[in-house]
Amino acid sequence: MNRDDQPAKPAIAAEMASVARAIRLAIFDVDGVFTDGRIFFGPQGEEVKVFHVRDGFGVKRLAADGIELAIISGRKSDAVARRMSELGIEHVFQGDHDKVPLFERLIKTVGVTPEQVAYMGDDLPDLPVMELVGLPAAPANADPEVIAASKWVARQTGGLGAVREFCDFLLAARRGGGD
Repeated sequence: MNRDDQPAKPAIAAEMASVARAIRLAIFDVDGVFTDGRIFFGPQGEEVKVFHVRDGFGVKRLAADGIELAIISGRKSDAVARRMSELGIEHVFQGDHDKVPLFERLIKTVGVTPEQVAYMGDDLPDLPVMELVGLPAAPANADPEVIAASKWVARQTGGLGAVREFCDFLLAARRGGGD
């Protein structure tokens, strides 16, 4: 049993591992994926977001393994810009709810095909991009339609380790192992 008293996941299925090994670009939504989806406002109206340090370490490991990283978020936030800068993520798109044109521009810039892209989202605005990528993924607490559209779903929730779990999965697949 693992730390959540759930049976350990079996080794990555061969087909899923093949899809994961092809990934060259990992894109993440922010609210509900890197965060738990809640938005706090301070006394001066400043927006406060909480990020999990393990998620950050996961994306740094992906980058070190040669996977390009990007953020596409419908909301614009100084906290997101700062955190993604700390993580070394240079492709950060914020404040545009029409994510498909951003996705199309991004894959041209990076030089990858849609099949070489993973996208982790949690809500309905993420679905149009998720339908285009090779590996759509979601946190455990994503909208049911997003979970249904995903090829991979985390055991962890957004903001509490789902990003790290997905990063670990991609790295394990690239190394030919299970998770």
